[in-house]
Amino acid sequence: MRYIVFNSKGGVGKSSIVCNLAAVSAAEGKRTLVVDLDPQANATHYLLGSRGPEAKPNLTDFFEETLSLRLLTSDADTWVHPTPFENLSIVPSDLGMAELPPKLESLHNIYKLRKLLERLEEFDVVFLDTPPALNFFTTSALIAADGCLIPFDCDEFSHRALIQLLEEVEEIREDHNPQLEVRGIVVNLFQLRARLPQQMVDQLLDENLPVLEPYITASVKMRESHDAHRPLIDLAPSHKLSQQFRDLYATLERPRLAAVSSRLEVPAVPAGHGLFHLHRISRRGPPEWLAWGTASAM
Repeated sequence: MRYIVFNSKGGVGKSSIVCNLAAVSAAEGKRTLVVDLDPQANATHYLLGSRGPEAKPNLTDFFEETLSLRLLTSDADTWVHPTPFENLSIVPSDLGMAELPPKLESLHNIYKLRKLLERLEEFDVVFLDTPPALNFFTTSALIAADGCLIPFDCDEFSHRALIQLLEEVEEIREDHNPQLEVRGIVVNLFQLRARLPQQMVDQLLDENLPVLEPYITASVKMRESHDAHRPLIDLAPSHKLSQQFRDLYATLERPRLAAVSSRLEVPAVPAGHGLFHLHRISRRGPPEWLAWGTASAM
């Protein structure tokens, strides 16, 4: 399974969610890969620390090789680097990626990442970290992914961007990747004692959007995890955040009803909800969802 964690709004915790879900996956014995598509290289820094800049060749080198006229000759494993954590590897990035999109933006190059991941058959789970913009790298990741997770930080700007983001994902699904599913919205930086975050989440639920449980609460322990370059499950396995990530990963791993959703009739899209309509099965417990998309796409 390949998950893209994507939101065009910055500061919602994409890299933290990627690295901590990946660490849980690895701790459960699954060969897990993180692909860092963000030129800021936050996931690279989180998992490799000071060794991040030395991890070569990296994703910048991979995309530069795709620009050459010759066929790709490097082994797929060339770009993969081990982390200090068992079963967890990374394809790192660096600031050099920021200069590449104008050179890469062609239909020919936009499928290169998917082809690379198809060659990395040894990994059970892949998490793709993305920059906060719909650009060449996020589009490549959406084309390469099976499931999309959308971080939401309980902010009005995030809510307004959410529907547009869902429409963009649907467009990619229709044009390039019919296997792509929206697996759900990950509520991050949730404040239990504040009224507004719960109101924002309730609004998503009232709009029949796929909010996943549990919510990831705000805690200084996450910053400590960043500073130590250790995912929470390694740094503080008994902390509440570590358990929240375990539970969230368990939600993702549960048997999916969406696999049969293409044979079900989807209700009409409500006005103001763009191209997406998501049908919630239950509001109790970790919700399961039928997929996504327009009636014509089903």
